[in-house]
Amino acid sequence: MTTGADSASDVPPFRYTAAMAQGIETGWQQRWADEGTYNAPNPSGPLDEEFARVAIRPHAYVMDMFPYPSGAGLHVGHPLGYIGTDVYARYRRMRGDNVLHTMGFDAFGLPAEQYAIETGQHPRTTTYGNIEIFLTQLRRLGLGHDERRRVATTDPEFYRWTQWIFLQIFNAWYDPIADKARPVDELISELDAGTRQPAPGSNPFDRGWGELSDIERRQVVDNHRLAYRTESMVNWAPGLGTVLSNEEVTPDGRSERGNVPVFKRPLPQWNMRITAYADRLVRDLDQIDWPEKVRTMQRNWIGRSTGAHIAFATSVGDIEVFTTRPDTLFGATYVVVAPEHPMVDALTTETWPDGAKPSWTADAATPHDAVAAYRAAAAGRSELDRQAGDRAKTGVFTGTFAQNPVTGTALPVFVADYVLMGYGTGAIMAVPGQDERDWEFAEVFDLPIIRTVAPPDGWEGKAFTGEGPAVNSSIEGLSLDGLDVPTAKVRIIEWLEAAGRGRGAVTYRLRDWLFSRQRYWGEPFPIVYDETGLPIAVPDSMLPVELPETDDFSPKSFPPDDAESTPEPPLGRLSDWVEVELDLGDGPKKYRRETNTMPNWAGSCWYELRYLDPTNTERFVDPAVEHYWMGPNADRPLGGVELYVGGVEHAVLHLLYARFWHKVLFDLGHLSSSEPFHRLVNQGMLQLPAYTNADGFYVPAAEVVEHEGRFFHNGTEVHQEFGKIGKSLKNVVNPDDFIREYGADTFRLFEMFGGPLEQSRPWDSKAIVGPYRLLQRVWRVVVDEQTGETHVSDEPVPDELNRLLHKAIHAVRDGYETLRFNTSIARVTELNNAITQAYPDGGAPRAVAEALVLMLAPLAPHIAEELWSRLGHTSSLAWEGFPVVDESLLVDDTVEVPVQVNGKLRAVLTMPAGADAAAMEAAARGDERIAAALEGRETRRVVAVPGRLVNFVV
Repeated sequence: MTTGADSASDVPPFRYTAAMAQGIETGWQQRWADEGTYNAPNPSGPLDEEFARVAIRPHAYVMDMFPYPSGAGLHVGHPLGYIGTDVYARYRRMRGDNVLHTMGFDAFGLPAEQYAIETGQHPRTTTYGNIEIFLTQLRRLGLGHDERRRVATTDPEFYRWTQWIFLQIFNAWYDPIADKARPVDELISELDAGTRQPAPGSNPFDRGWGELSDIERRQVVDNHRLAYRTESMVNWAPGLGTVLSNEEVTPDGRSERGNVPVFKRPLPQWNMRITAYADRLVRDLDQIDWPEKVRTMQRNWIGRSTGAHIAFATSVGDIEVFTTRPDTLFGATYVVVAPEHPMVDALTTETWPDGAKPSWTADAATPHDAVAAYRAAAAGRSELDRQAGDRAKTGVFTGTFAQNPVTGTALPVFVADYVLMGYGTGAIMAVPGQDERDWEFAEVFDLPIIRTVAPPDGWEGKAFTGEGPAVNSSIEGLSLDGLDVPTAKVRIIEWLEAAGRGRGAVTYRLRDWLFSRQRYWGEPFPIVYDETGLPIAVPDSMLPVELPETDDFSPKSFPPDDAESTPEPPLGRLSDWVEVELDLGDGPKKYRRETNTMPNWAGSCWYELRYLDPTNTERFVDPAVEHYWMGPNADRPLGGVELYVGGVEHAVLHLLYARFWHKVLFDLGHLSSSEPFHRLVNQGMLQLPAYTNADGFYVPAAEVVEHEGRFFHNGTEVHQEFGKIGKSLKNVVNPDDFIREYGADTFRLFEMFGGPLEQSRPWDSKAIVGPYRLLQRVWRVVVDEQTGETHVSDEPVPDELNRLLHKAIHAVRDGYETLRFNTSIARVTELNNAITQAYPDGGAPRAVAEALVLMLAPLAPHIAEELWSRLGHTSSLAWEGFPVVDESLLVDDTVEVPVQVNGKLRAVLTMPAGADAAAMEAAARGDERIAAALEGRETRRVVAVPGRLVNFVV
């Protein structure tokens, strides 16, 4: 990868080369570290040193989504966002702002634990070794981070506060009247005083609050908490011995890591009541500056729906369904429950009843056999696979019929996996006339189809999902026929509520957040259990609950197909840690610790807050510090980080979870901001070719050779595809190689030149020579390559060059403001070319040379610092003011105007920029070419547009 210029024997002794860049860059990186150049002062607390210097300045908080420190280190795709935020932060600092920009590590998680299981090396050793690799690479990129603020989620002093926040959530409940979280102590006081009754569904006992025992009261209160423990339907991977999140399960129902079967099972788990915040999470999206694509993804994920809960009576109790189309109830011809529905066992009969069609029985001898086999098969399918639209509909009859509440018709109840337990109630009324999936199921199982909405004339399709007048929807005392959908919905809900068979409701696709993992490498829960088995919060004074030492990291695994096995977390084997004697206020007692750990999302839910005040041992963040950096203002009405940059793959989970935690802390009075991230930008991806062999396996891209448009690996032809960079794709390119051969500044320019920050772009390593040559030309403007002396003059800047300079300042500033750094590079290049053309042997005016260096500084800070120093300045340019544009010089004195005769171009004339139509016509007539074209011809009309065009119609 050596450059031709560097390898030539006649290289001038003081030319900017890769070798020179290495020395310049490492030198300035050390100086920045020694001087704390990028330290951002806080308004108070231990990091308030020199705040007086910036107190009157505006301030900006710029963040990246922090990385997981994998052993492979950074590849060339990672720095795209990191460099982009660094460029923007440097520009804002030069613009006069106090800028907070730092980087930490999301260091808990499954990869380090899996590596520990395979090698026996403690995850902490692996993780912190990887962090050192990342820090070396990040420093070599020249990123202007406040290194005092670095955090890792695995540091006990960090997860002490993660545990503290968990306890704030555990000790809070959502008051629907106040529409906010409140301390549980206040709930208990109101229940004791009789001013509030337990929330619906929270009191499983047949007695009022005053008649409950202490243990029963604890259970009722626990049912209100925002963090609660309950039996949840989870993704259980026996072969790994752990529960997996949905995103860790492949569409074919196997684990992403390890490729073992995953089963749906009900297990006791911790949950976060994020659903209580569903409306606020949707509503506040309108007040934050996020890409519309991401906002839409969050709205869809939350999935707010209005409709009705309807009870379908059976011999073993009511099946409750939620539907957004209660107006179609007359068309319900069967009922479906999810395989995991708690009523399945009760609904399943011993023998097939009369009326059971052969297609309903799956050729099983009894409903019990059919349902058991079907549930076992469904447990091995992922939710994504079960919801796939092109998948054939399957199911079995339970043997039970339900009654349609309006028609009285007996409807067969099926178990089918296209219904999910996590959505709605886990049961649906199937209306095949108005739903495509129901129509497909009805065709397979020979079930009736009744239209309840009239399709338009000429309709030849199957299920009609649009709106129209209701049909076939009348009984004595109730008729929907002829009504539009909204009116029909209101009418049927009124009837259901009056009949006691249903109620209007709002529901969400969003489910409460499963918050348990059966892993070692995660934050321990600050929870213990007493003899009742009910959870008790560990007092703040006992935090952090530190992760105990062990050399046995693996959860107990089971045969991969053992769906009935039960998780046994690694911490459960550490009896000396699990069984503990504590004094929680009523004397020493024995307790049992929670043996699950938190998911790796926990630390990333709030790290933006710890960056603000990382050395504070008394609070997770000082309120004055949080308000200074993140508090609401006219531009950010809900507050939050000014700019947050990261991949779109985190659009839902991380961002939704972080918003939820932030809102709870806001409700409880710990924060002034109610949103964590005001402006979000998703950086594009770098795309590299990857290669697969005939078996579909990836081969190392670096070993592939091209011959006549075809690609070969070890002599065998392979297929080329383009996509993201990844270890699994075997196309990782290490940025260290490019930095070593060209320097960090060249690499930074190269990454930023491919397009706007949000735009994905292909990686073409050969194109890096262009940015390298640009820096060499900028160097020559200031430094004589033969002598190494600075060769600028104190002469004034010529008018034409001065005008170009200020146009460049205007355009470069706009590029930085809008994150279109490629346009800033283009205008710097244009200005530099003009300078070198005007002063090929050096001697450019100092004013234009210094402005050039300052404009380049955010993009290529090392060479800019070096040139600034050689221009006679003793301090870093990091806080130097960005060049200011003279607006008067943005308007040209003259413009070039095309002159036409009958629409045909005859000349292009230079005219005064302010010339009016008459002056333009006179100037055009005075030109010899135009005069000749008009001679002897009658001019019928003259069209003269000032500054744009003159056209003679003859």
